[in-house]
Amino acid sequence: MQEAIESLCDLSATAAIDAMTRGDISAEQYASALLDRADSQRALNAFISLQPDRVLDAARAADLKRAAGGPLGILHGLPIPLKDSVNTVDYATSNGTHALREFHPGEDAALVKALVQHGAIVMGKTNLTELSLGWTSNNATFGPVCNPYDLARIPGGSSGGAAAAVAGGIAPLAVGADTLGSIQVPASFCGIAGLRPTFGRYPNHGAFSLTSGKLDQVGAMARHVEDLALFDTVYTGSASNVRCGSLEGSLIGKRIGVAAFYEDGLDSEVGKVYFEALNRLEEAGVILVRADIPAEMTKAFDIAATIMLYEAVDGIERFLIGNHVPLSFVELFEQCGAGIKDLIRHVMLPPNRPSGEIYVERLKQRADLKAAVRQYFERHSIEALAFPAVAAVAPLIGQEGELEINGQMVSFFEALGRNTALSPATGIPGLVLPGGCAAGSGLPVGIEFVSLWGEDRRLLSLGHAVEAQLGPIQRPPGTTGVRTP
Repeated sequence: MQEAIESLCDLSATAAIDAMTRGDISAEQYASALLDRADSQRALNAFISLQPDRVLDAARAADLKRAAGGPLGILHGLPIPLKDSVNTVDYATSNGTHALREFHPGEDAALVKALVQHGAIVMGKTNLTELSLGWTSNNATFGPVCNPYDLARIPGGSSGGAAAAVAGGIAPLAVGADTLGSIQVPASFCGIAGLRPTFGRYPNHGAFSLTSGKLDQVGAMARHVEDLALFDTVYTGSASNVRCGSLEGSLIGKRIGVAAFYEDGLDSEVGKVYFEALNRLEEAGVILVRADIPAEMTKAFDIAATIMLYEAVDGIERFLIGNHVPLSFVELFEQCGAGIKDLIRHVMLPPNRPSGEIYVERLKQRADLKAAVRQYFERHSIEALAFPAVAAVAPLIGQEGELEINGQMVSFFEALGRNTALSPATGIPGLVLPGGCAAGSGLPVGIEFVSLWGEDRRLLSLGHAVEAQLGPIQRPPGTTGVRTP
């Protein structure tokens, strides 16, 4: 019986849907296996709320629909965990903060409506950094999320629960949301694939946003690029296949940019995995185009961080008012955990919030940054730019603010934010893939690939070929085998 459960939990989302659609397995069988895995992985603390009976009822309804011969959605029977910053009617949407732990939105987020319309099942709400403000997923109200590879370490954040659920084999695909690295950092630390799509590609209505139409974007994380492409199809209608046909020669002639700026200050373990991955891609025929980035691109983190810090409090207030929550920002703030309260006070509230003049200047610089990225791609005729997603492997739970890298203390902003900022700052798609595991710690190292605005399908196709070339990485404890296509 345990073997059967593990076998089902190892399926990709695409394979599981195909099996349920054919009738090889029932949606109820599949949901039961995932719920059993969730129960066995409770130590991860990946979920804030999960109602097994509700999931199983939805799975039985999917089976009845198939038995009746009705049309089935492209996500037929697939349970999908959602970050608890995405509105759902059936589950409270806490945004990871104490004051909202019993908040029930009046309607599902637009993204959730589309998922359910295409046959998916909401598989609970996942844990996160409080109010999406940080990269740790250490939560004062709901407890810290643990990394499946080492329970003493963080999974990254703020979408840490969603990433831990995928890496831990609880679900093959989960929904995250990203303001400034909240998909890329967890994907890197948990050894999975994560796509922050082109800004606006997926509907953000009903998902908590710290900024007003500038940075925040819902996205997905999965164990396989092909599943990210399936998710993308739900919202874009593009069914173009990301498979590259024969793997032989599929990367030959692909021009991928690399730059010293993103390689500076790497932990030695991260650097070793990253450069070995680049060597393997070169052996497969990739043309690595080494070219320094223009000065505008080095400012991506400062631009994005300033915009977020200036707008964050207004974003929280906008969420409360827009969802008719009978709380003021001050009332919510007073119930926040000490760490988040200090963060908000020290960098997001006057007089410490960035000034209006600096904010306006960063908006102008953002326009220059977007133009510089396009010119860089065109000048060097590259299809993507690749770099280590973060400069270090996952730190220990409770280790916040600074990391030790090669004997020196480095700020989280530098180690976790510098590279991941390019995608949110410009709105271009960013795809993180597992590059391998560090030899010493055994922890995953992610490599991010970014492309130009709207080139998501092309980026996913490239990612599929890269994934095949680099091969699977070792699964975390408590899951089985290695990731297989």
